[in-house]
Amino acid sequence: MALKVNIDFKKLPPYVKVILSVVPALIITIVVIVLLILPKNKEIKKLESDISKQESEIAKSQSKAEKLPQMTAENEKLRKRLNELKDQLPEEKEVSSLLKQVSDMAFKSGLKISLWKPEQKRTHSSGIVYEIPVKVELSGSYHNLGYFFSSLTKLNRIVNLSDIKFSDPKPERENAILKISFTATTFSAVPEGEIGKTK
Repeated sequence: MALKVNIDFKKLPPYVKVILSVVPALIITIVVIVLLILPKNKEIKKLESDISKQESEIAKSQSKAEKLPQMTAENEKLRKRLNELKDQLPEEKEVSSLLKQVSDMAFKSGLKISLWKPEQKRTHSSGIVYEIPVKVELSGSYHNLGYFFSSLTKLNRIVNLSDIKFSDPKPERENAILKISFTATTFSAVPEGEIGKTK
Protein backbone atom coordinates (compact mmCIF):
# COMPACT_ATOMS: atom_id res chain seq x y z
CA MET A 1 0.00 0.00 0.00
CA ALA A 2 1.49 3.31 -1.13
CA LEU A 3 1.79 6.16 1.24
CA LYS A 4 0.63 9.38 -0.35
CA VAL A 5 1.81 12.65 1.13
CA ASN A 6 0.38 15.92 0.01
CA ILE A 7 2.39 18.98 0.92
CA ASP A 8 1.05 22.38 0.18
CA PHE A 9 4.12 24.55 -0.42
CA LYS A 10 2.09 27.72 -0.17
CA LYS A 11 1.24 27.00 3.45
CA LEU A 12 4.87 26.39 4.53
CA PRO A 13 6.61 29.07 6.57
CA PRO A 14 8.97 31.32 4.57
CA TYR A 15 12.23 30.00 6.22
CA VAL A 16 11.27 26.39 5.24
CA LYS A 17 10.66 27.56 1.68
CA VAL A 18 14.14 29.16 1.66
CA ILE A 19 15.73 25.98 3.07
CA LEU A 20 13.95 23.78 0.53
CA SER A 21 15.04 26.00 -2.33
CA VAL A 22 18.70 26.34 -1.14
CA VAL A 23 19.42 22.76 0.08
CA PRO A 24 19.21 21.01 -3.34
CA ALA A 25 21.46 23.69 -4.89
CA LEU A 26 23.87 23.33 -1.94
CA ILE A 27 23.94 19.53 -2.28
CA ILE A 28 24.59 19.77 -6.02
CA THR A 29 27.35 22.33 -5.40
CA ILE A 30 29.04 20.11 -2.75
CA VAL A 31 28.85 17.05 -5.02
CA VAL A 32 30.35 19.01 -7.93
CA ILE A 33 33.15 20.37 -5.70
CA VAL A 34 33.98 16.95 -4.15
CA LEU A 35 33.71 14.89 -7.33
CA LEU A 36 34.97 17.30 -9.99
CA ILE A 37 36.73 20.41 -8.71
CA LEU A 38 38.90 18.98 -5.86
CA PRO A 39 40.45 16.15 -7.96
CA LYS A 40 41.13 18.63 -10.78
CA ASN A 41 42.71 21.04 -8.26
CA LYS A 42 45.07 18.28 -7.07
CA GLU A 43 45.94 17.46 -10.66
CA ILE A 44 46.53 21.15 -11.42
CA LYS A 45 48.82 21.52 -8.37
CA LYS A 46 50.80 18.43 -9.38
CA LEU A 47 51.15 19.74 -12.92
CA GLU A 48 52.22 23.16 -11.62
CA SER A 49 54.84 21.46 -9.42
CA ASP A 50 56.09 19.44 -12.42
CA ILE A 51 56.21 22.59 -14.53
CA SER A 52 58.21 24.48 -11.89
CA LYS A 53 60.69 21.54 -11.62
CA GLN A 54 61.09 21.48 -15.38
CA GLU A 55 61.53 25.25 -15.49
CA SER A 56 64.28 25.04 -12.85
CA GLU A 57 65.97 22.21 -14.81
CA ILE A 58 65.72 24.29 -17.98
CA ALA A 59 67.26 27.27 -16.15
CA LYS A 60 70.13 25.07 -14.89
CA SER A 61 70.67 23.65 -18.36
CA GLN A 62 70.66 27.13 -19.90
CA SER A 63 73.17 28.29 -17.28
CA LYS A 64 75.42 25.32 -18.14
CA ALA A 65 74.96 25.95 -21.86
CA GLU A 66 75.99 29.59 -21.41
CA LYS A 67 79.17 28.44 -19.63
CA LEU A 68 80.01 25.85 -22.31
CA PRO A 69 82.27 28.11 -24.46
CA GLN A 70 84.16 29.24 -21.35
CA MET A 71 84.50 25.64 -20.10
CA THR A 72 85.62 24.47 -23.56
CA ALA A 73 88.31 27.17 -23.67
CA GLU A 74 89.42 26.29 -20.13
CA ASN A 75 89.52 22.60 -21.05
CA GLU A 76 91.70 23.41 -24.06
CA LYS A 77 94.10 25.41 -21.85
CA LEU A 78 94.30 22.52 -19.39
CA ARG A 79 94.99 20.07 -22.22
CA LYS A 80 97.83 22.26 -23.49
CA ARG A 81 99.23 22.57 -19.96
CA LEU A 82 98.98 18.80 -19.49
CA ASN A 83 100.87 18.23 -22.75
CA GLU A 84 103.54 20.70 -21.61
CA LEU A 85 103.87 18.83 -18.32
CA LYS A 86 103.99 15.49 -20.12
CA ASP A 87 106.87 16.84 -22.20
CA GLN A 88 108.73 17.47 -18.94
CA LEU A 89 108.17 13.86 -17.87
CA PRO A 90 110.13 11.52 -20.08
CA GLU A 91 108.86 8.07 -20.83
CA GLU A 92 110.76 5.38 -18.97
CA LYS A 93 112.77 4.43 -22.07
CA GLU A 94 113.95 8.08 -22.40
CA VAL A 95 115.24 8.32 -18.81
CA SER A 96 118.65 6.81 -19.56
CA SER A 97 119.27 9.37 -22.34
CA LEU A 98 118.21 12.17 -19.95
CA LEU A 99 120.63 10.91 -17.28
CA LYS A 100 123.37 10.71 -19.92
CA GLN A 101 122.57 14.31 -20.82
CA VAL A 102 122.97 15.35 -17.14
CA SER A 103 126.26 13.43 -16.95
CA ASP A 104 127.50 15.18 -20.12
CA MET A 105 126.54 18.56 -18.61
CA ALA A 106 128.64 17.82 -15.55
CA PHE A 107 131.57 16.86 -17.76
CA LYS A 108 131.18 19.96 -19.98
CA SER A 109 131.03 22.14 -16.83
CA GLY A 110 134.53 20.97 -15.96
CA LEU A 111 133.48 18.71 -13.10
CA LYS A 112 134.91 15.29 -12.32
CA ILE A 113 132.36 12.56 -11.66
CA SER A 114 133.54 10.17 -8.97
CA LEU A 115 130.18 8.40 -8.46
CA TRP A 116 127.17 7.93 -10.74
CA LYS A 117 124.91 5.26 -9.25
CA PRO A 118 121.33 4.89 -10.52
CA GLU A 119 119.00 3.48 -7.87
CA GLN A 120 115.78 1.48 -8.06
CA LYS A 121 112.81 3.43 -9.41
CA ARG A 122 109.96 3.94 -6.99
CA THR A 123 106.41 5.18 -7.29
CA HIS A 124 105.82 8.77 -6.21
CA SER A 125 103.18 9.32 -3.50
CA SER A 126 100.85 10.76 -6.17
CA GLY A 127 100.77 7.37 -7.89
CA ILE A 128 101.03 8.95 -11.36
CA VAL A 129 104.83 9.19 -11.75
CA TYR A 130 107.89 7.09 -11.03
CA GLU A 131 110.85 8.65 -9.23
CA ILE A 132 114.19 7.59 -10.68
CA PRO A 133 117.01 8.64 -8.32
CA VAL A 134 120.75 8.67 -9.06
CA LYS A 135 123.43 9.09 -6.37
CA VAL A 136 126.06 11.50 -7.68
CA GLU A 137 129.45 12.66 -6.36
CA LEU A 138 131.28 15.43 -8.19
CA SER A 139 134.33 17.58 -7.62
CA GLY A 140 135.27 20.89 -9.15
CA SER A 141 135.48 24.62 -8.58
CA TYR A 142 132.66 26.69 -7.18
CA HIS A 143 132.17 28.37 -10.59
CA ASN A 144 132.05 25.02 -12.41
CA LEU A 145 129.37 23.82 -9.97
CA GLY A 146 127.40 27.01 -10.53
CA TYR A 147 127.64 26.55 -14.29
CA PHE A 148 126.45 22.93 -13.95
CA PHE A 149 123.47 23.88 -11.76
CA SER A 150 122.58 26.67 -14.18
CA SER A 151 122.69 24.18 -17.09
CA LEU A 152 120.29 21.87 -15.23
CA THR A 153 117.68 24.64 -15.02
CA LYS A 154 117.68 24.90 -18.83
CA LEU A 155 116.66 21.28 -19.33
CA ASN A 156 113.13 20.84 -20.62
CA ARG A 157 112.82 17.81 -18.31
CA ILE A 158 112.39 17.80 -14.53
CA VAL A 159 115.52 16.95 -12.53
CA ASN A 160 115.38 17.55 -8.77
CA LEU A 161 118.49 17.71 -6.64
CA SER A 162 118.25 16.68 -2.99
CA ASP A 163 120.51 15.63 -0.09
CA ILE A 164 123.16 18.12 -1.28
CA LYS A 165 126.38 17.92 0.78
CA PHE A 166 129.56 19.96 0.30
CA SER A 167 132.96 18.97 1.63
CA ASP A 168 135.62 21.40 2.83
CA PRO A 169 137.22 23.14 -0.17
CA LYS A 170 140.81 22.13 -1.03
CA PRO A 171 142.99 24.74 -2.65
CA GLU A 172 144.33 23.75 -6.06
CA ARG A 173 146.20 26.30 -8.16
CA GLU A 174 144.05 29.46 -8.12
CA ASN A 175 140.76 27.63 -7.43
CA ALA A 176 139.31 25.89 -4.41
CA ILE A 177 138.06 22.43 -5.32
CA LEU A 178 134.81 21.35 -3.71
CA LYS A 179 133.47 17.86 -3.41
CA ILE A 180 129.71 17.67 -3.64
CA SER A 181 127.31 14.76 -3.32
CA PHE A 182 123.62 14.80 -4.04
CA THR A 183 120.73 12.72 -5.33
CA ALA A 184 119.49 13.71 -8.78
CA THR A 185 115.93 12.55 -9.24
CA THR A 186 114.06 12.56 -12.49
CA PHE A 187 110.52 11.39 -13.08
CA SER A 188 108.76 9.33 -15.69
CA ALA A 189 105.05 9.05 -16.24
CA VAL A 190 103.37 5.87 -15.06
CA PRO A 191 101.61 4.34 -18.08
CA GLU A 192 97.85 4.98 -17.90
CA GLY A 193 97.08 1.26 -17.68
CA GLU A 194 99.26 0.94 -14.58
CA ILE A 195 97.92 3.94 -12.62
CA GLY A 196 96.27 2.62 -9.49
CA LYS A 197 98.13 -0.71 -9.68
CA THR A 198 101.37 1.00 -8.66
CA LYS A 199 100.01 1.82 -5.21
